[in-house]
Amino acid sequence: MTKKQKKMLVRILLAAALLVALSFAPVTGLLRLALYLVPYQLVGYDILLKAAKGIRNGRIFDENFLMTVATLGAIAIALYDNTGDYTEAVAVMLFYQIGEGFQSYAVGKSRRNISELMDIRPDYANIEKDGRLEKVDPDEVQPGTIIVVQPGEKVPIDGVVVSGASSLNTSALTGESLPRSVAAGDELTSGCINLTGVLHVRTTKAFGDSTVSKILELVENASSRKSKSEAFITRFARVYTPIVFFGALALAILPPLVRIAFMGLAPEWDDWIYRALVFLVISCPCALVISIPLSFFAGIGGASKEGILVKGSNYLEALSQTTTLVMDKTGTLTEGVFEVAAVHHNTMDADRLIELTALAESASSHPISKSLQKAYGKPINRSRVGAVREVAGQGVVATVDGMEVAAGNEKLMAAQGVECISCRSVGTIVHVAVNGSYCGHIVIADRIKLHALQAIEAVKKPGVEKVVMLTGDRRNVAQAVAKELGVDEVRSELLPAGKVEAVEEILKSRAGHGKVAFVGDGINDAPVLSRADIGIAMGAMGSDAAIEAADVVLMDDDPLKIAKGIKISRKCLRIVKQNIWFAIGIKVLCLILGALGLANMWMAIFADVGVMILAVLNAIRALFVKNL
Repeated sequence: MTKKQKKMLVRILLAAALLVALSFAPVTGLLRLALYLVPYQLVGYDILLKAAKGIRNGRIFDENFLMTVATLGAIAIALYDNTGDYTEAVAVMLFYQIGEGFQSYAVGKSRRNISELMDIRPDYANIEKDGRLEKVDPDEVQPGTIIVVQPGEKVPIDGVVVSGASSLNTSALTGESLPRSVAAGDELTSGCINLTGVLHVRTTKAFGDSTVSKILELVENASSRKSKSEAFITRFARVYTPIVFFGALALAILPPLVRIAFMGLAPEWDDWIYRALVFLVISCPCALVISIPLSFFAGIGGASKEGILVKGSNYLEALSQTTTLVMDKTGTLTEGVFEVAAVHHNTMDADRLIELTALAESASSHPISKSLQKAYGKPINRSRVGAVREVAGQGVVATVDGMEVAAGNEKLMAAQGVECISCRSVGTIVHVAVNGSYCGHIVIADRIKLHALQAIEAVKKPGVEKVVMLTGDRRNVAQAVAKELGVDEVRSELLPAGKVEAVEEILKSRAGHGKVAFVGDGINDAPVLSRADIGIAMGAMGSDAAIEAADVVLMDDDPLKIAKGIKISRKCLRIVKQNIWFAIGIKVLCLILGALGLANMWMAIFADVGVMILAVLNAIRALFVKNL
């Protein structure tokens, strides 16, 4: 509990004690009024000040103004009737402050949960100087600097492990409870906690560009992007409040005038003014104005706890309406890590064939070359490689150990006059010929992600009607992956511009059938992420450009989190709708009862403070998403 909340609790308790004591005090007249004004001022002075400031600044019609008019009016009626009963006026202010205090505590708790979850901002970075560690501000560390991360410390800046081995706690970033092992050569993401060994890390980014800074920026700015529901409530309150104020004014004035002019009856001013004051208290839109933004804030916090960063409540609302999911293949549904899957029709030892091919391809930085070198598993001795000739779109011809090695596709084999054997396996096929003789082919394939099949099945449960896969890969590879995963539609051999065109076509065809979300990870996916109704980026391995362009970021690259994000967003929107209908329904009922004289100030307090408390409690449920 904050100091401000403690102070408010003391004020409420003192005012309540004074109110109870005064109910037994044998005093009358102005002295009684003066005594009752003590708890009234004690518990309500800030409401009165806010109402005065609102009037001075031209923002008259808010909940502070309504409470001020209602309570001062109740005091005026007690004076007019000479009853000396000022209890209702003080009680209205007292219970309103109880509701405000409860709401403040609930919002504070929600913010603290997110703050604790996002407590990943490092206070310092260790730099070794003269054999001693010196703590410096992470902002001062330049890319390329060697920093030391000791056990129990947060990784302050993104980098690559130079030496050491350890386990990392990544739960604050990804929601993943299992530690991740790292060793020399592995990339480190800032915000993780080093658990065991000492790590020497070469930084690859400035602190401001590191993952930890990006995450904090996303979370801090999320509340500024309002959803349609929030914008509607803001507009609704702006119009609704003056309407009910003038409605209450009409209720106080018109019926007495009608009784005098047309019915020949006594006006009963005090009764109708009392009804109008009850009407004002009931009409206060606190439950809506407070609970709707709190619901979205809690939903964003719950998603963050699961490693799903949503950049604003407008994106959370859009995600809940997703009916079409468009997905990139490489890096999204597949690992994006090419590896040797098989060697077929080889006329020499498979290891020897891979060795010659890896040496022939060693001058290339292409993923195919890297996968061959990884399969070879030994350092490349460039002295064994002579002349190298790359043939665009076909492959490479190189001299290895004095032999001519041709490695590439069927077109290269045809150009070399070598008859090759076609392969029906899915993947990239590297045919190899040595000194003009065919020696077999190597199948290089991308691995499908562990949870990809489950992810496709999972997204359909919360209401996604169609899953489309877009890829620049060859048609046969794309079709095979789509068939294995149960994707509804696949479009292959697309350039980045082709992906944008495909998404635009899907947007047109699905117009009026919910939102279209696109999931991607590469820099070439950034335009598509921006074009879709909602862009979802794979954050852990995804490019900075993709993360920047996306509306939602999955911190651990697990495609299962897509379904989780949709479920969280739909739970949040259900809570928002429940609060809207509940608050409006109760208020309309009580407003009718108040206008008919069937509701008193106590019922008005329930309609205002009680509904607000129940709505806030319901909103807090959006934080709890673990078992969705």
